[in-house]
Amino acid sequence: MAKVLLIEDEVQLGQIVKDSLEMRGFEMLYAVDGREGLRLYQQERPDVVVLDIMMPNMDGFTVTSEIRKHDKVTPIIFLTAKSQTADVVKGFELGGNDYLKKPFSMDELIVRITALLKRFKDNPVTEQEPEEGSVAIGQYMFNYTKQTLSRNNNVEFLSHREAAILKRLYDNKNDIMERKAILIELWGDDNFFNARSMDVFITKLRRYLKEDPKVQIVNIRGVGYKLIF
Repeated sequence: MAKVLLIEDEVQLGQIVKDSLEMRGFEMLYAVDGREGLRLYQQERPDVVVLDIMMPNMDGFTVTSEIRKHDKVTPIIFLTAKSQTADVVKGFELGGNDYLKKPFSMDELIVRITALLKRFKDNPVTEQEPEEGSVAIGQYMFNYTKQTLSRNNNVEFLSHREAAILKRLYDNKNDIMERKAILIELWGDDNFFNARSMDVFITKLRRYLKEDPKVQIVNIRGVGYKLIF
């Protein structure tokens, strides 16, 4: 039974979601503000977090940022009335995995929760048991298992998704990594929001690798990306 943490300050909506998910077999934890939600997360360690963005005491972006300081894996789904691209991108930058706009159907929420749980828990070979060892990317050493990128004495600790993308870029080095294929493999869907999320991660990886000018992640317009070094 998957444990879901719901953080939603609209009590009527929160109770409906809680009851609906419990009826479908989920173990539910429920908080009505961000600070209480973060406390429940730290105490209970749920399998997935579903949270609103605009909340009292601590907003959803801050809660996500606090979670991602120590946990790069637990899936996070945002529930929000906001639909501006900047908000979507910010959510993904902070480590969110999916984004559901209000009003939404319970069936859609359940499908998204189930899909994320499947990718992060039921597929340990590709998502949670990476191969051992380090590889050289120009002046950098990349360790997929430890999710680190090091150069000289400087070590960058990557998020799970950053490491997964960089590994696939490395596996296809000097060749094109098709955008659609990687979106479907890592996100499960190549929709607009997931594509924007991937763009954010690519931008962050370029920033991590900028100290070696011979290492580049090239955008092949309309096709995908190529890691060259």
